[in-house]
Amino acid sequence: MRQHAELAGPPPQVDLRARARDWAEIQERMLVPLYEAVHERLEVGRGTRVLALGCGSGLALLMAASRGAAVTGVDPCSPERLALARRRLQPEAWGTRARADARVLDGPVDDLTDTSGTGTPAYTLVTAFEPIGCLAGDSAALAGQLSAAAPLAERGAPVVLAGWGPPERCATSSVVRAVVRPADPPAALRDGLEEVALSAGLRPDGSGRVACPFGYAGLDSAVRGMLSTGLFDAAIAASDENQVGKELTEALHAHQRPDGTVWMPNVFRYLIARTA
Repeated sequence: MRQHAELAGPPPQVDLRARARDWAEIQERMLVPLYEAVHERLEVGRGTRVLALGCGSGLALLMAASRGAAVTGVDPCSPERLALARRRLQPEAWGTRARADARVLDGPVDDLTDTSGTGTPAYTLVTAFEPIGCLAGDSAALAGQLSAAAPLAERGAPVVLAGWGPPERCATSSVVRAVVRPADPPAALRDGLEEVALSAGLRPDGSGRVACPFGYAGLDSAVRGMLSTGLFDAAIAASDENQVGKELTEALHAHQRPDGTVWMPNVFRYLIARTA
């Protein structure tokens, strides 16, 4: 849900470390059903070698590693999130026992090389769980990453892309439209997953939909979580974070329950494509 990073940097007034913490502590868990559905369908486990593009703070990688997979994460767009992923997956950096099967790497996908030592492709699964379809240019940015990553995977290896479901089934889309101004990049929440896969030289081979409701303890955590996605960066750049936070709070009132919690049902879609 953080589409802005390769397209335009976040507004200068944003505290990137605080935002990364909000993502890891509040927002990232909203996509757990998506991660679980993909891992189950593709039988991720021992023998699976995962390359995660835009790995963020590493929750999906941690879940794959807990199933026995060897995992590699890259995310050149958010060093702050990557630092949290490294803390989760490479605890030797913090004085505890290392995981030999987990790597978190700085730099773009193009910098990755075969590390198997055998000359064979390093990965059996590539994931790009960051949902596309929110901002202009996000599809093209992902296609470029996938094109660079595909040669690192085995022939016929699955590549997973994610996107938002239909707007009428995503309560969050109404909140985004209420805050993002017409002059900002479009917030149509259209995924275009098949088009992205084909443009990257991949072969679509199945898809699925997963319910990923956004649930928060209250309005404050909902605002912090939503802002951490990057969906509102253009609006922040046009005004300021406090103003956008106020508008977001107002839009979220419609989804607040009598007990103060905030609940927004959403459906996300994933596409499984195959390398050539």
